[in-house]
Amino acid sequence: MTKTLLSHARVEAPSALARPAVIVVGASLFVALCARVTLPLPFTPVPLTLQNFAVLLVGLALGSRRGFAALALYLAEGASGIPVFNPLGVGGVAQLLGPTGGYLLAYPLVAFVTGWMWERRHGLVSALLAAISGEILLFACGISWLMLLVHVPWAQAARFGLYPFVFAEVMKVMAAAALAVRVRRFGFHS
Repeated sequence: MTKTLLSHARVEAPSALARPAVIVVGASLFVALCARVTLPLPFTPVPLTLQNFAVLLVGLALGSRRGFAALALYLAEGASGIPVFNPLGVGGVAQLLGPTGGYLLAYPLVAFVTGWMWERRHGLVSALLAAISGEILLFACGISWLMLLVHVPWAQAARFGLYPFVFAEVMKVMAAAALAVRVRRFGFHS
């Protein structure tokens, strides 16, 4: 009987690791799919995409650890040349160093913070507050990167990387929070 229990435990261990791995990989691919929905804006080097929505939803739905892992994997995929970033960019490491690099590099941290905040309190209002906090962090990193890259003051960087996106980002925050409340019951959190 002990031998049967040990062999059964060995079979369960890989499957216990497989589910979180599949969730993390699937989330990174979800972000990649959302990156394909891109609208270039003629007055800024930063395009409008659904990536931010995906990052917020991944952080909320997966929690801090899995959300961070999924977005770190996403960046590794993109840096290795896999075409997961928005298709208007140059791809690879060059995209991480370009005008959208500050946003991209912030993604794992944004997912972590958003997930961590919502792990503490649940419900739509908490999800909204967590997503808003994630957005503030995301745009602080993105605008700071633009300031350094383009050598412009904060006001100019905000005209390139914040103001044109406010309305769309409000919609993304609301959609991510509402969806996260619905998918929470599936138990993706770590």
